[in-house]
Amino acid sequence: MTDRPPPFIHESAYVDSPSTIGAGTKIWHFTHILPNTHIGENCVLGQNVMAGPNVRIGDNCKIQNNVALYKGVELADGVFCGPSCVFTNVLTPRAEVERKDEFARTPVGRGATIGANATIVCGHSIGEYAMVAAGAVVTHDVPDYALVAGVPARRIGWVSRAGDRLGPDLKCPRTGEQYEELDDQLQLRNTK
Repeated sequence: MTDRPPPFIHESAYVDSPSTIGAGTKIWHFTHILPNTHIGENCVLGQNVMAGPNVRIGDNCKIQNNVALYKGVELADGVFCGPSCVFTNVLTPRAEVERKDEFARTPVGRGATIGANATIVCGHSIGEYAMVAAGAVVTHDVPDYALVAGVPARRIGWVSRAGDRLGPDLKCPRTGEQYEELDDQLQLRNTK
């Protein structure tokens, strides 16, 4: 059995009980983890991050500065959230109307990237290895491997698991992995 480093929690961060934080995870300045939040192993939560309550963050996630993960947000393993990206939590908020029971589920698939200042409108899913461009506003589900940009976000191409934009041959220039498009969805070609 290998030694796993304990989580690091900066002295200015708050972690409310009960919460779980995996081995090797780093939680930096002024971050607040609310109750019943699970953070996996080897994650990095930057300055001024808020997560919870009842949020699940997978292993190997990187959440950059000034990101709020509200109840309903679910990050799978290997998700990257760029600085100041935004997850909304209610579709029709009003200051004078309590809507905490209307927080919508927003799952983010394994290996997905959300660029700086992008906005993810709640209730929509981000597919595995998808890439949301900086500043995009996601108002619909994003398929696996899709590259989306703009306001509102539209698919402008495909990306590989390594995060490289795919050309017409749908072959990753970094890894050589071959993909195929079927019914406006992309999948990794079975190489067996």
